[in-house]
Amino acid sequence: MKQIKLGFAPTRRSIFSAPDAIKYRGLTADRLRELGIDFVDIDDINEEGLLYDENDRLKIVEKFRKEKIDGLFLPHCNFGTEYLCARLAQDLNVPVLLWGPLDERPEPDGVRLRDTQCGLFATGKVLRRYGVPFTYLTNCRLNDPVFERGLRDFMAVCSVVRTFRHIRILQIGPRPYDFFTTMCNEGELLEKFHVELSPIPLPELTKEMKKAIEENTEVAETISYIKENMTVKLNDQELQNVAALKVAMKHLIVKYGCQAGAIQCWNALQDELGIMPCAANSLLNEEGIPVVCETDIHGAITALMVEAAALDGTRSFFADWTIRHPDIPNGELLQHCGPWPISVAKEKPTITYPLAFDFPGAITAEAKHGDITLARFDGDNGEYSLLLGNAKGVEGPTCMGTYLWIEVENIKRLEAKVVEGPYIHHCVGIHKDVVPVLYEACKYIGVKPDLYDPIEEKVKAYLRGE
Repeated sequence: MKQIKLGFAPTRRSIFSAPDAIKYRGLTADRLRELGIDFVDIDDINEEGLLYDENDRLKIVEKFRKEKIDGLFLPHCNFGTEYLCARLAQDLNVPVLLWGPLDERPEPDGVRLRDTQCGLFATGKVLRRYGVPFTYLTNCRLNDPVFERGLRDFMAVCSVVRTFRHIRILQIGPRPYDFFTTMCNEGELLEKFHVELSPIPLPELTKEMKKAIEENTEVAETISYIKENMTVKLNDQELQNVAALKVAMKHLIVKYGCQAGAIQCWNALQDELGIMPCAANSLLNEEGIPVVCETDIHGAITALMVEAAALDGTRSFFADWTIRHPDIPNGELLQHCGPWPISVAKEKPTITYPLAFDFPGAITAEAKHGDITLARFDGDNGEYSLLLGNAKGVEGPTCMGTYLWIEVENIKRLEAKVVEGPYIHHCVGIHKDVVPVLYEACKYIGVKPDLYDPIEEKVKAYLRGE
């Protein structure tokens, strides 16, 4: 995953100790290097490497834009110059992290060298006046665990925002006729969020598949990978088609500059190829290129956001909410025909026939248990939100396809959220708690966070460093 790059703009105010501000600028930079944080400093802007002058601020804007920073870090090394911080943040339009080192005990004569906390209060007010959203990392010491945690969470927020602002999805075919649920407003997504679609017809996909089979190298490599990592219950022709479909989709995603795909997985495709695309989707999902079913554009957006929040290569899985658990009151079955990445499975996947279709090419495997995040980006009538919450994997009856039985705090509450909307029966899961990161990222992208459990105060407490 591409490294997140922070713009490091430590700030001071003239009436407090400049030497102490310079000292903490250096200590903070050293701590960032120790943590392996990629950052761009302003040491070449002035001798102090600090933000306190308007002319310097203009040079900083130019430098940070040239370096293409993903987030702005504003350490208040003493009180700080709040209006310059706000101007800089407004001009750069990236996520902003506001923080300052905890103040020391006053000097014996009563002098205070920094008044950092007071400066943070001032900058928070001015950022709000400028209409600039920001993330606050609690006033703490550089070696406090909450400092590292807050920085890494902020970088994950930057990853979500960067991803969301540059989404282009390959739409392979229109949605299946029967799926009114997966219709989306392409113009509105572009106008509101700059999300682009690259629609192609199915014949363009099959043409690319034929080309891949003729060239053979990538198809042969994919077949070898499948045989090594899955149990195959397909004949040679069907297996070749699965591999060629995977190669073709990847070529087209690259050709059109996309980060994800959404495919009309039934039923015209089966008439052309004689296979389901689930296993091919799974292979791309394992490579970090989300491909979702039933041309669910909002599902693809969700998958990109969730994986960006993880920031460590953890793969997501695209699922149906299906049925209640027969034995666990708050249990539910997450299932789909077989598009989940191999790394999600707790057993060796099998390529076979799916639950509801008479064509091969789907995967069967139970997913790993453990704690997961569930999410769904969706909208009705011009208003968009992100459904968010936690669940845990549990034991349950054996199923077909890729599946995971989960338990949530209150299934009736969650069920009502999905039915009453703006959501549908699709969601994205990931084996990591990224709820706080996604919740915080929503403030930067104009999407309302919608928690399906009453945990908002808990999430806010986490983000405050409690």
